[in-house]
Amino acid sequence: MPDPAIVWFRRDLRLTDLPALLAARDRSTRALAVFVLDDALLRPAGSPRIAFLAGCLRALDADLGGRLLLLHGDPVEVIPQLAHSINADSVHVSADFGPYGTQRDDAVQASLAAAGVPLIRTGSPYAVTPGRISTKAGTPYKVFTSYRRGWLDHGWRSPAATTADSLAWLDPAELPPLAGALRCSALGALPGIGDERDGPALPPPGEAAALRRWRTFRDERLTGYDTHRDRPDRDATTRLSPHLKFGCIHPRTVLHDLRESPSSAASVLRSELAWRDFYADVLFHRPDTARRNYNPRFDAMRYDAGPDAEAAFDSWREGRTGYPIVDAGMRQLLGEGWMHNRVRMITASFLTKDLHLPWWRGARHFMKHLVDGDLASNQHGWQWTAGCGTDAAPYFRVFNPVTQGERFDPDGDYVRRWVPELRHIDGKAVHRPWARGAAAPLFSVNGPVSADMPVSVGTPGYADTSAYPSPIVDHAEERVVALARFGEIR
Repeated sequence: MPDPAIVWFRRDLRLTDLPALLAARDRSTRALAVFVLDDALLRPAGSPRIAFLAGCLRALDADLGGRLLLLHGDPVEVIPQLAHSINADSVHVSADFGPYGTQRDDAVQASLAAAGVPLIRTGSPYAVTPGRISTKAGTPYKVFTSYRRGWLDHGWRSPAATTADSLAWLDPAELPPLAGALRCSALGALPGIGDERDGPALPPPGEAAALRRWRTFRDERLTGYDTHRDRPDRDATTRLSPHLKFGCIHPRTVLHDLRESPSSAASVLRSELAWRDFYADVLFHRPDTARRNYNPRFDAMRYDAGPDAEAAFDSWREGRTGYPIVDAGMRQLLGEGWMHNRVRMITASFLTKDLHLPWWRGARHFMKHLVDGDLASNQHGWQWTAGCGTDAAPYFRVFNPVTQGERFDPDGDYVRRWVPELRHIDGKAVHRPWARGAAAPLFSVNGPVSADMPVSVGTPGYADTSAYPSPIVDHAEERVVALARFGEIR
């Protein structure tokens, strides 16, 4: 009987369209499925993302017939130990191109190679692997429109024909005892891992849920996506970002289904997937931009600091700025672990250009609470809005939170859903509550709401309509300040 292969799952928690399974089958007919609970990744992840991950792992375990082995520890140590314990022929992964993942995999590969076991990287979480395409001069793309042309010209493979039956999966219960091993049913035994029943309302996890979501959107809501995707008051986006984050569905699957559609909606959706690949490519070439400005000129940017700046930051993250569309978005983040993309831009612009605080503070807050928190997309989306990234919004573009709300939430339904203090105001007038005398002191008699508290209708501190705050800043004045500071570094 041939020695078994190891399939090490990471951001590919599915069994269909998974090229790593084909590579494993080329080496052996038997395989052990494993996922490593790595504290280096778990520590910075917020509870919504960890809870969703736990659900995805349970779903994958069920799809494997209860044969997913979980290991808790440093992959550089536990993967080689596992390979030795079962006399593995090879270890198979989908390639990781993030800063930490690249270093981790290189270290695992070196350790395995010393024992004569190859680490075989097949495919990636992206339609076009980072680093695969470049400009005619052979340099990385810096402009999205140029990247998209190269991305479309390059194309992508058809979905891989894989299923749970592609390999004969070993039962972890029949293996010798392993340090750090546990079953999916025991996930809750680890601190910070579990259901988070009192946390945000998360989407259904796992591959089957991802495919259902995509097919429902494709069949019922794709038409009109190009015109309605910027409307946070409508269910007009795919909502696939959490599933794409953990690879419960691959973008190649979506692109394959769109392959014969000439519609504008299909074209726009392809472009959104291209943005995801573009930001992954940027981070691959510039791993420093996970923490630093892509444009070093912005290193000299002046930001506010001190008690007033901290109070403003707290108001922003709690959804208490007095600007309804901003507050609705920040409360949606706490209530669902997700925020509509248009509102992400509005809230990011408000933090960086109205409150004059650095983008990385907002990016860190988002990564703590987003169930779809993706380092490349999050950090570079923030830099785009702040003006310091690739394809950055022009320095003079400062989103007006009132007019943005009136344009993209024209009936005020999104605001009224997340800001119940304003539900007595009809229509788009909800975006200017001060015009009706609805504004009041910053906090209600119940006190401030914790940033860690999921926000929903009836949450103490939000029930009293007289509790809604006055705007904490004057947008027109802060726009002038923002432009002046941009002028200092131009």
